[in-house]
Amino acid sequence: MTAPPDLPPLRDVIAGHDLAARKSLGQNFLLDINLTRRIARSSGDLAGVTAIEVGPGPGGLTRALLLEGAKKVIAIEKDDRCLAALQELAAAFPGQLEVISGDATKLDLANRIDGPARIVANLPYNVSTVLLVGWLGGETWPPFWDSLTLMFQREVAERIVADPGSKAYGRLSILSQWRSQPRILFDVDRRAFTPPPKITSSIVRIEPRAMPDGIRFKDLERVTAAAFGQRRKMLRSSLKSLVPAPEDLLGAAGIDPTSRAEEIPVEGFLELTRAFSASRSPDRDPGPR
Repeated sequence: MTAPPDLPPLRDVIAGHDLAARKSLGQNFLLDINLTRRIARSSGDLAGVTAIEVGPGPGGLTRALLLEGAKKVIAIEKDDRCLAALQELAAAFPGQLEVISGDATKLDLANRIDGPARIVANLPYNVSTVLLVGWLGGETWPPFWDSLTLMFQREVAERIVADPGSKAYGRLSILSQWRSQPRILFDVDRRAFTPPPKITSSIVRIEPRAMPDGIRFKDLERVTAAAFGQRRKMLRSSLKSLVPAPEDLLGAAGIDPTSRAEEIPVEGFLELTRAFSASRSPDRDPGPR
């Protein structure tokens, strides 16, 4: 096995390229190589795998992914200031690191992948849920990725994995769980970052499951948006923004009209979405199977 290259300390890279983290970009840099390698290993064996990283900054997690044996790392960075540092890292790992300058929320990653792919990232806080919903959405399933290993604010992580009846349970819980299995792996103390954020972060791993029959993601988004738009109200009231006669829809789904959104399990929302799709057009194709 080829010995890893002799890399300069990440603090020197940050200082040399004047890469002070920017709050406007949701940046908080991880410098501890032991921690970043633990995150990389949490995504599984990386041999033969393409790892996609969003928001690499100066390349702390990027280094770890390469050192842990990823066949290739595709690093997507919006901040032009970080590109020179990342290109230096690419030179140290010839042919293994591709740096893309751009906004990950606007890129079609599926067309850039050859073989198994995993998304592993310390996501910028200001776009983390937008990116997650984008990777979990769409009508094509299974997705182009084998797993997501992502860092979120602890509060967001708890919403992703929340059970019905809990205060954290909501739209993000359902959109994350309807055809995927999320779990929190471990927390990351705020002091591990430069600069330290005000909150604890968590590493979440998400793996795809089978596509439920008769569900369109866009319809599920609309149903959950209406149901949780006024989460303290009974569903017979909150769903009036979706359909004129919510009681009929709820009856078709087998849900008590006096229930509140936070009480309904994921499968209940799937039944409600099927009923909503059928109500819009009785002859409509129910979607991918």
